[in-house]
Amino acid sequence: MSYSMYAISVPPIVRSLTNLRTILEKAAAHAETKKIDPSVLINARLYPDMFPLSRQVQIATDVAKGAVSRLAGLEPPKFEDNETTFPELLARIDKTIALLEACKPEQLDGSEDKAIALPMHDKTVTFKGLPYLLDFVLPNVYFHVTTVYAILRHNGVDVGKKDFLGDIY
Repeated sequence: MSYSMYAISVPPIVRSLTNLRTILEKAAAHAETKKIDPSVLINARLYPDMFPLSRQVQIATDVAKGAVSRLAGLEPPKFEDNETTFPELLARIDKTIALLEACKPEQLDGSEDKAIALPMHDKTVTFKGLPYLLDFVLPNVYFHVTTVYAILRHNGVDVGKKDFLGDIY
């Protein structure tokens, strides 16, 4: 079976990040309406040993931009990881989506067996392109977007499954 690496990476990741953007917009509106300091939501965690919402957004976007860059044979751009407001987090998502949308199918298609060296903490893990995408990238993007959703839902933001999935039904 033949895969289009572009089709199974860029569109679903852009969709997830677009939905994440909508969820964060709802959180910002919730904070304003309820007179909650936005930093309360941005620094919220599901559990003390988990990353806060801001870091969850940073990781989701890092995984997304890293994936497309690595599969295309490019160096992933570095972002500062210094976002502390909803507008800054939204701008980071927009920058990531723009990077993904600038990628052309021919840059990714055929990268199924490409060796991907991924620095992780104190070591480097090597994947082939397709397992990297299916077993690492997509689950990570979905995990971190889901965690943002769960943090906000737990904190009373009126988001639901339709916000997470987007406009599909």
